[in-house]
Amino acid sequence: MAPRTHDEETGGRDEETRARTGRPAVEPGASSGAPADAEATPADVRDAGAGAPAGPGPEREAGEPADEPADEPHGPRGSGNEEAGAPRAARAGWRRRSVRTAGCAVLLAVALTGGAIALGADRGGTPVAAAASDAVDPGVLASGNLDAGIAATQAHLRAQPKDYGSWATLGLAYVEQARTTADPGRYPQAEKALKRSLALAPGNDQALAGRAALAAARHDFAHALTYADRALAQNPYSERALCSRIDALVELGRYDEASRAADTADTRKPGVPVFTRYAYVRELRGDVTTARRVLGQALAGATSPGDVAYVATQLGQLVWNQGDYASALTFYARALAADETYLPALEGRARAQAATGHRAEAIKGMETVVSRAPLPGPLVELGELYEARGAAGDPARARDQYALVDAWIALARANGVDADLDTALAAAEHGDRAAALRAARAEWGRRHTVHTADALAWALHVNGQDRQALSYARQATATGYHNAAFLFHRGMIELATGHARDGRASLKAALRLNPGFSPLGAAAARKALEAAK
Repeated sequence: MAPRTHDEETGGRDEETRARTGRPAVEPGASSGAPADAEATPADVRDAGAGAPAGPGPEREAGEPADEPADEPHGPRGSGNEEAGAPRAARAGWRRRSVRTAGCAVLLAVALTGGAIALGADRGGTPVAAAASDAVDPGVLASGNLDAGIAATQAHLRAQPKDYGSWATLGLAYVEQARTTADPGRYPQAEKALKRSLALAPGNDQALAGRAALAAARHDFAHALTYADRALAQNPYSERALCSRIDALVELGRYDEASRAADTADTRKPGVPVFTRYAYVRELRGDVTTARRVLGQALAGATSPGDVAYVATQLGQLVWNQGDYASALTFYARALAADETYLPALEGRARAQAATGHRAEAIKGMETVVSRAPLPGPLVELGELYEARGAAGDPARARDQYALVDAWIALARANGVDADLDTALAAAEHGDRAAALRAARAEWGRRHTVHTADALAWALHVNGQDRQALSYARQATATGYHNAAFLFHRGMIELATGHARDGRASLKAALRLNPGFSPLGAAAARKALEAAK
């Protein structure tokens, strides 16, 4: 099984990695402060609205970084207040099969429409991270109803078109709507709204932080870092910018800097958004104990249903990675008690159910997830569950899921999202292996993370280039990050390069850490161990 990216694994813990604004749809006291010639018109509101056609964003403003394509959905995390008296966290792709892909594009459109991208749809989402990558944000607007909040903000902007703060809020709401519905067509709309805010009030930190979140969601992490730094120059205490800065550094593989950024954010703005990121940085370094303690503090301090659902899901994902399925199911149950529609918790519960042998329940749960947010990770996971079902499996349904990933990747790229990591992970297992390698090399050229190292290692392996793959597999496990899929990939590559002893040790470590890490991967690991005796 292809490992989940940080964005997906966290529900954007990447996408991740999603901070709530804690603001109403229209911020109290949002001022115009705009130049007289920068007035927005009702047509501008419509153009940036939910009904606007998807397409390339407007031209960049002078002095702004160009918006180049980027990866898979990712972004800021949840928010909330620090528990009274609690210590700070610092102390605590494929080859396109033309006929099938065309058909699957239609299926994807139906899935998206039926799954909730139209106005008035229920809130939900995947993100994370992403990874956020992806994570997942309980909601951008304080009302809790994202679609209603967007509509209210649009109505306000028709009456007050110079309100740059509300333009920034609208842009961020579109970013979140794109994540929670798996609809990248919202990103150009977000870009337009955020640029309007900057045209009205150049350099305002709300819009700059929004541009950072948008760039991260498109997996343009270099520009996410640039925008976060610009926002922090205006407002060093911007929670969203502080969190986006951590996210960007993590996704660029600059883990030492990410750790320092997490410490700074913890000093300036302690709370749920910072705590969850602080925990993830520690987890990447293998310090699971600290990560779990900090997330526990965050959960104890969470008060809103959205924050409870978000943090409980992060804890569920953390302990699932360590093979503690009973605790994972408990945390997911707590998340769903707070918000029964929360997709990352539904997805996590399905994975834990599959790992404990409850495959029928896992398939049903994952089908619910992909019907509402057909992202590559859940689609591949559902396909693998179909493949592993019964003695003969269900290859036809599995192929349908894998083909839908092609359609999603095409849609994402059309809306400025860099989908190379998605392509590499999915195609290496279930598609065009040559395309997987091209995508993995391209992504490695942009960022050196444990996830991109693992993806490149596995893409090289499936293309028969094991000697080159070995060094990347070792890099993927060098930080101490506890990930069974990484260990599985490393073990298979070690066996293929004649390092039998090391290979057996890595495979045993993968199964000891998380014996149900993948419906297909775990079985392959056991088979390889038996053959290597």
